[in-house]
Amino acid sequence: MPLSAIPLSSVTRFGLGLQRPEDVVVGADGRVWASDQASACAEIRPDGTLRRVGKAGGAPNGINMDRHGRIVIANFFDGPVQRLDVETGHVEVLCSEVEGVQLTASNYPLVDSKGRIWCTNSTFASPWEAALDGRADGFVFRIETDGSARKLAGGLQFANGIAMDADESHLYVCQTTGCNVVRYAIGADGSLGRAEPYGPKLGASIPAGASATELPPAELLRTLGLTDGCGLDAEGNLWVTLVTANKIVAIKPSGEVVTMLEDPGGTLMNHPTNVSWGGADMCDLYVGSIAVDYVLKMRSPVPGLPLVHQR
Repeated sequence: MPLSAIPLSSVTRFGLGLQRPEDVVVGADGRVWASDQASACAEIRPDGTLRRVGKAGGAPNGINMDRHGRIVIANFFDGPVQRLDVETGHVEVLCSEVEGVQLTASNYPLVDSKGRIWCTNSTFASPWEAALDGRADGFVFRIETDGSARKLAGGLQFANGIAMDADESHLYVCQTTGCNVVRYAIGADGSLGRAEPYGPKLGASIPAGASATELPPAELLRTLGLTDGCGLDAEGNLWVTLVTANKIVAIKPSGEVVTMLEDPGGTLMNHPTNVSWGGADMCDLYVGSIAVDYVLKMRSPVPGLPLVHQR
């Protein structure tokens, strides 16, 4: 299928009233869930109303689901990886440290076919905004099925969203302040090979010496290539959100970059953070945000690659 741009006029607000809905996950049963700082996650009913479940504290950030229908939460403000039972509301901590190092900014989790949880920790900077200077202290770790955790890769410039291809041969990681995506080959033993850039740099970097507490002017923000979340469609295109540019692009396997959706003024799509697919045909596309109280819903020109819990 051709990668045709999505008209902004076809995009709708969904789940009005959410608090910091960074991410969305769609269950095998079709239920739609968003991360929600006012609870742990909120189910967005078909009519757009919310059912808030659990209490996670901190800031539930990236979310995903295991094959049992439980939601795995990366908690960005408190640091741990948590798991929510969507029926009881019980929240448990799965991991708060890796190899003796306390997690400070868990960002995005992904469950593989073996039931292992891959996740990023963005930075050790405090406040986290100090990491906008481009420091490379982010890392990737994995929680094994026995509950142990191991660091797999470091030296990342604000490690953010991740994706894995259908045969689980490669891991893709957004480097926010690197303004790009890097890819790792996954070895038979589960280790990661060397990081290699996947596609080009996707925009300008934050100027050297910029304040960590004051954002650059809007006209500059729109030019930045700050990558946030990513996801693969069924044809192998990697969709990437550019959080301050209010843009979503797709990197084709050839390396060509195609703009899929943009809203320069941020009137509807404001600080997009993650892309998630669902629906019977996997063409319902949802986009999370850290700046508005809703997620976006639209139709995707290409089906999303089903995640483990959707297969």
